[in-house]
Amino acid sequence: MRCFRFASTVVTVLLASGLVLAGTPAAAVDAPPLATVSAVAAGSEAILAFDGVVEAVREAVVAAQVPGAIVALGVEAGDRVEKDRILLRIDARLADRQAAANEALLQSARADLAAATRDVERQRRLHRESYISRAALDSAESGFVAARSRVDALVAQARAAHIQSGLHEVKAPFAGVVSDVPVSDGDMAMPGRPLFALYDPAALRVAVVVPQTVAARLGDALALRIEVPGMPSAPVSVAPADVQLLPVVDAASHTARLRIALPAQHAAVVPGMFARLRITLASGADPAAAASVTVPAVAVVRRAELTGLYVLDGSGRAMLRQVRLGRPLGDRVEILAGLAAGEQVVVDPLAAARRSRPSP
Repeated sequence: MRCFRFASTVVTVLLASGLVLAGTPAAAVDAPPLATVSAVAAGSEAILAFDGVVEAVREAVVAAQVPGAIVALGVEAGDRVEKDRILLRIDARLADRQAAANEALLQSARADLAAATRDVERQRRLHRESYISRAALDSAESGFVAARSRVDALVAQARAAHIQSGLHEVKAPFAGVVSDVPVSDGDMAMPGRPLFALYDPAALRVAVVVPQTVAARLGDALALRIEVPGMPSAPVSVAPADVQLLPVVDAASHTARLRIALPAQHAAVVPGMFARLRITLASGADPAAAASVTVPAVAVVRRAELTGLYVLDGSGRAMLRQVRLGRPLGDRVEILAGLAAGEQVVVDPLAAARRSRPSP
């Protein structure tokens, strides 16, 4: 009888324990606490980063001015050339023949002018001695003027033909590097068709587009630095005098364009490279930056048009809160609104989302 009562008591205790465990969600019993970090103030300095591109101060697309077949191509992409070096020759046989014909016509006209000069001098002498009439003298002088005008016209025509013949040799307008050669031997060159692209590697700059509010505070910048991520070299410090602010603001985006000169010693930098401008401002110059905080970038939640963070409330529960993001700062991101310094932010938003779901 005692054994039966003891066994009944044990079964009753186990069943009660099972009911208690079954009524408690497993996640609430076994789940570890969520990992959180404190939101920290952005600091006394605000570092703004803007993407840009490397440009050449001097660059040109060389095109043909006369039509003709390309008979000699003297350079390739990547070649360094000096000023006035012949880059390409176009078939100039027709132009040379035309120049020779113009030269022959000029020689004939000069001979006619010499004969007209002698004739008019003779007619003037005869008129002084009253051997010919005034009308005869006027006719001789008109022939002399016509012969001289013909010579002047043929001289101009011969010079134009000489210039035209010289246009069949395409020369470098300045010393630089050939960046592109879109033609080859035998192609037909036409006026306006690009033959070469050339840039001066000694004069490069970075073009950056910034908001007009940032452009207005460039004079208060504590530091300006240019980074070219494709190069292993250290960032380049930029003096304010090397920054050119174009006097036009885009009406649609309200942005201004900056041009920052690069030092000449960065020979490995080429046009088209991605660059980044970092502007360091004192927080006092930007009240929004002074009031902002930063959190780890992995804590940010993006759902459709919602950008938010899981923040612990007073009872320790993770609640999704909408925030407004600022600039990225390495592995952290700036929060401009929706979060205060010192609040606890969950660094694993997936775990917080699973924890916040109601148990079935």
